[in-house]
Amino acid sequence: MIEISNVSMLDLLPPNLRRDPALKAAAKSLDGELKSITTAISKLSRYDRLDELTDVEADELAWELHVDFYDTSLPIGQKRELVKNAIRFHRRKGTPAAVEELVAILFGEGKVEEWFEYGGERGYFQVITNNPEVTQEKAQEFYRAVESVKRLSAHLERVILSQSEPMNLYFAGVLRMGEKMTVRMV
Repeated sequence: MIEISNVSMLDLLPPNLRRDPALKAAAKSLDGELKSITTAISKLSRYDRLDELTDVEADELAWELHVDFYDTSLPIGQKRELVKNAIRFHRRKGTPAAVEELVAILFGEGKVEEWFEYGGERGYFQVITNNPEVTQEKAQEFYRAVESVKRLSAHLERVILSQSEPMNLYFAGVLRMGEKMTVRMV
């Protein structure tokens, strides 16, 4: 099978016309134009090349797909992820999973706990993240992002920033049967 990017007009001519030097020259002269057209055609569909979008293309697609939380100052990687997931966000809007996905794209890892999971008031939820960049400066951005995909009847109660550090733990055990024993820490 011939790839469209490697097609020559000479390949499309029937065998009897390939022998004519004038037609052969005309077919070869059109090859450059044909290659430029096939290159331009491959750029038409932005959906096939979401991982290669430029800043301007990502901004246009975000507007076109109505990405609720989108900022033109975001890094290109986050812009591409938001555009890729725009349709899925619209389908899942109002669910904890949509909030978790958006938080994961914009701020790293995040988990949503509904009010009944942590004993809060009805209709509230909390977001637990381990990203230390979710600070007071980014609080408004974080809040706007969550508000754009959560259900309207749910309210963000708090954001919990959790950090885990490696820690050495030592365990000891003694089993002694018999007389009195005194254990001192040294």
